Amino acid sequence: MPPPVRFGILGVAKINDRLIPAFGQSERAQLVAIASRARDRAEAAARERGIPKAHGSYEELLADPEVDAVYIPLPNHMHGEWTLKAADAGKHVLCEKPLALTAAQAQHMADHCRAREVRLMDGFMWPHHERTARLRQTLDAGTIGDVVRLTTCFTFPLPLETDNIRLHPEWGGGSLYDVGCYPVYLARWLFRSEPIRVQAVAEFHRAGKSQAPGVDLRMDVLLEFSEGRTALFDCGFTLPYRTQAEIVGTRGSIQIPRMWLPLPEADFFIHHGDDRVERVVVTGCDQIVAMLNEFATAIQERREPRPSSDEGVATMHALETILAAARDHG
Repeated sequence: MPPPVRFGILGVAKINDRLIPAFGQSERAQLVAIASRARDRAEAAARERGIPKAHGSYEELLADPEVDAVYIPLPNHMHGEWTLKAADAGKHVLCEKPLALTAAQAQHMADHCRAREVRLMDGFMWPHHERTARLRQTLDAGTIGDVVRLTTCFTFPLPLETDNIRLHPEWGGGSLYDVGCYPVYLARWLFRSEPIRVQAVAEFHRAGKSQAPGVDLRMDVLLEFSEGRTALFDCGFTLPYRTQAEIVGTRGSIQIPRMWLPLPEADFFIHHGDDRVERVVVTGCDQIVAMLNEFATAIQERREPRPSSDEGVATMHALETILAAARDHG
């Protein structure tokens, strides 16, 4: 096996709490540095997590010759800028989802990284879980017949009186970009195609006395695909934590609990047409470790990661269309 890919992290975001332990379990990805715009914060994070290097600026980390790739957990509106700068510095980029604020920006990022011969992948974790592979095998085997419908959700309660970045429209806030991107990606993954029509209804949050529509706090979306296939989902910050999914075929259905953040014993349930219920269980998989391994392997093998940055661009196209439909409706 080749030596592990050496990673640096741009920023001390809260999501690092979930990501950093996964580096310790990966045989292909090694965390060697972390950066913050405040050196003392970087040094504190490095001490707490046992990271060898702390950099007092993002630029300093990108100039580090001992860093091969970066993870970008920065707010959405900073993804584009720092992906381009990382590519210019010859660093591969694993970027927190969604890839950008617009499809055009995401396409520019993908093109720029290819021109610089570095890899780019957005940080969705669920596609890398072994349960997802088992789902695909089950669907491709025709176990539930032709798939015609997806119903799913991703919601959690977010205090609205906070200064959370998710509530800032100029930073790419809103529930669709934060958690609705998961159902959108799942629908595209499931049907292996792009939606042909979109309907969306949203509740928007206006900050202070602003008359701007602000961010979407809650959204209900219907995606129509070819051959009469549909995906219905809701996302938001004002409902309880919900993450389940149901896939319906012509001969049965599949129910998936905790679709996005599965438990260590991850499962799904096949409801056969004769009323039998079959439980499929997958154990021993950490989807964050699997994501790191896939991206690092793509770098080592000099190939596109799976999924490629093209998937991130296509998801952004769908997100833009959905958000526009919701604003037009409102």
